[in-house]
Amino acid sequence: MPADHHDIVYPSAVPFILLHLAAFAAIWTGVSAASLTLCAGLYVLRMFAVTGGYHRYFSHRAFATSRGFQFVLACLAQSTAQKSVLWWASKHRHHHRHSDTPEDVHSPRHTGFVYSHLGWLFARKHDEADLTSVADLTRYPELRWLHAHENAPAVALAALCLVVGGWQGLVVGFVWSTILLWHATFCINSLAHVAGTRRYVTGDDSRNNWLLAIATMGEGWHNNHHAFQSSARQGFRWWQVDPTYYILKGLALAGIVRALKQPPQAVVRGEQRLGAKVVHRTAEQLAARFSAERIVQALRTACSERELSALRHALSEAATGVLHPHLPSRAALMAEARTLYARTPSLEDIVERAHQMVLAAVRHRLSTASG
Repeated sequence: MPADHHDIVYPSAVPFILLHLAAFAAIWTGVSAASLTLCAGLYVLRMFAVTGGYHRYFSHRAFATSRGFQFVLACLAQSTAQKSVLWWASKHRHHHRHSDTPEDVHSPRHTGFVYSHLGWLFARKHDEADLTSVADLTRYPELRWLHAHENAPAVALAALCLVVGGWQGLVVGFVWSTILLWHATFCINSLAHVAGTRRYVTGDDSRNNWLLAIATMGEGWHNNHHAFQSSARQGFRWWQVDPTYYILKGLALAGIVRALKQPPQAVVRGEQRLGAKVVHRTAEQLAARFSAERIVQALRTACSERELSALRHALSEAATGVLHPHLPSRAALMAEARTLYARTPSLEDIVERAHQMVLAAVRHRLSTASG
C-alpha cells in the first residue's frame, strides 16, 4: 500500500460494507419481477441524476436550468448516497485541475486501482468539501441544507421503497440499485483511466470505454470529456451512445433545461491547439519514457571525463541544440510521440518541451555526479 494511504479511516467504511452485506438479504426476501423493475428504474433515474446532475450540471455547468429543477437534481443525486452535491462537485473539480498528477484525489497511476476506485472515499483528507471551489453553488441555501443533511434523500428513498415494495422493495429495489450505482460511478474514476482508447491528447490517462458508456449512460466517453469538460454531450460521434445527453435534449425541448453546451468542431476533429497545462503534462509523460539515469550511465561508459565536462558545458549553454549519439534527438522523441498520442496541432510543442525536459534532467544528473 502506498505511503499516503495510511490515513484511511476504516470505521467510515462500515456503512459501505454493511450495505453490501444487506444485498444478501434477498436470500430471505426473495426476488420478484416487480422488485427487479424497481431496481432497474431506480438505477436509470439516479444514474441520470449522477451523470446529468452531479457531473455535467453541478461540476461542469454544462447547461442551465431553473432553481427548482436544480434542487430536484440535487435531491435525486444525493439519494445515491454519494455524499452531498457540494462535496461531489468540489472533489470532481479538484480532479480535473490535477488529473493523474500526484495531487489527484483518485488517480490509478499514482495511488493504485483499488484506492482510486473506492479507497480514497474513506481517507480523512477527503472528508471535507472545499467549499471555495464551489462558490457558485454555496450561494443557494437549499444546497447548503442538503450538504448539512447529505444522507436525508437516501434515507427518504429507502423508506419509500420499503413502503411501496416491502422488504423486496428495500433490498432489491433500493440496496441493489445503490450498490450498482456506486461501482458504475467509481469505475469512471478507476477503470476509465486504465482501460480504453484515447482519441484526444488531454495530458492525463483518461480513456473512452464503450462498455462503461453503456453502464453509466454516456460517462464512459471519458477521454472525450477530458478534451472538452463543459460539454453537455460526451459522446462526440454519432455512434458514441450517450443516453444522458438524449435525456437532456428531451428536457430542453420541454423547456426544463436550456443552453446545452456543445464541443466546438475543432475539438471534435482534434484540430484545436492545446493549452499550456496540457502541453506541459503531456511533455512530462513523453520525457518520462527517456530515462535520464540510463542515458547518463551510457554517457559515463562511452565518454571520458573531459568529454563529459564538455558535454555538461554544452548542455548548460544550449538546452536543445546539443547533438550526441547517446542523447535522444528531437526526432526520436517525435517518433515516440506519434506512437503514443493522437494527432494534434500541438505535437511539435509537446515534443519540444519534452526534449528540453530530458536534456535538463541529463544535465542535472551529470552536474550532480561531477559534484
